[in-house]
Amino acid sequence: MNPGTVNWRALERLRRAFLDGSAGARDYWRNEEDLASYDATFAQRIGWKWDYVLAELALRGWEPPAGELLDWGCGSGIAHRACLDHWGTQRISALWVADRSPLATRYAAARARAKYLALAVNTGVPTAPAVLLLSHVLTELEPAAVERLLELAAKATTVLWVEPGTHEASRALIAARERLSPKFNLVSPCPHQSACGMLAPGNERHWCHHFATPPPEVFTDGDWARFANLMEVDLRSLPLSFLVLDRRPVAPLPAGTMRIIGRPRVNKADARLFLCSETDLGESKLARRALPAAFQAIKKGECAPWQVVRREGNAIMAMEALHGGKLPCQPPAKA
Repeated sequence: MNPGTVNWRALERLRRAFLDGSAGARDYWRNEEDLASYDATFAQRIGWKWDYVLAELALRGWEPPAGELLDWGCGSGIAHRACLDHWGTQRISALWVADRSPLATRYAAARARAKYLALAVNTGVPTAPAVLLLSHVLTELEPAAVERLLELAAKATTVLWVEPGTHEASRALIAARERLSPKFNLVSPCPHQSACGMLAPGNERHWCHHFATPPPEVFTDGDWARFANLMEVDLRSLPLSFLVLDRRPVAPLPAGTMRIIGRPRVNKADARLFLCSETDLGESKLARRALPAAFQAIKKGECAPWQVVRREGNAIMAMEALHGGKLPCQPPAKA
């Protein structure tokens, strides 16, 4: 973090707006200093969530289509910068940034023009973007605005959507998934193309969430410690909900592919994993004695979210990371 770019009082004001629900009612940016302070702190945490999603897509061999990229509700522009840093600009013919705040739109466009010198950067909304990025927008939109957003998303070739990993945001994203899924192939986090199992009766208290990992230097940086203290933020915890949709064909997953939802729960003799698969959604048990290496990986938080699993009933008999993935889960919760 560059502490010279941070106005701590501005951050405290922004945080109050996020927490009390007033952020969606008006433009909360007062000047560029607000945006720079946000970009150096809160936005970096969002960027680490995007890094998690993009690393997973790379592991799956997924690449964006060629064409225009739109960052809708761009804020300071962290979402498109994370993507362009991962993908490069060769496949992107132009970047578009759009936000209800003219100040944020100008800030994000200026940052992009300074960083990606050869890339055309425009403000506004193209008719049918190849890639649509949506980041932390649902909690600030009224139902009518969500409807208009879904109409825009339906025109894109691919949609990459990241939201906070809360029950409310996840459930809103699941509703968007159900609306858009007839027009797209589901890439991630879904291991199937059917209706979301979270919507089945009895699953109302569950939500589809995952955990990104901050870079290790965050925990030795005094300015990040100050940020965590003032903003009352747990630097270790980066919950997210996300959705990746693609009109193009998607490579089929191996039989038995399942995704771990949330944190595994570790007991002395077993670990409980909440698994999403093509056939069901629910908790399965991995016995320490049966699979000691897998149990230790889960205990250390080194269990990749995508697994190829063989079960007998709800007992896990075999488990292997998809494509040898090393993306970590959040350190598991203690039962």
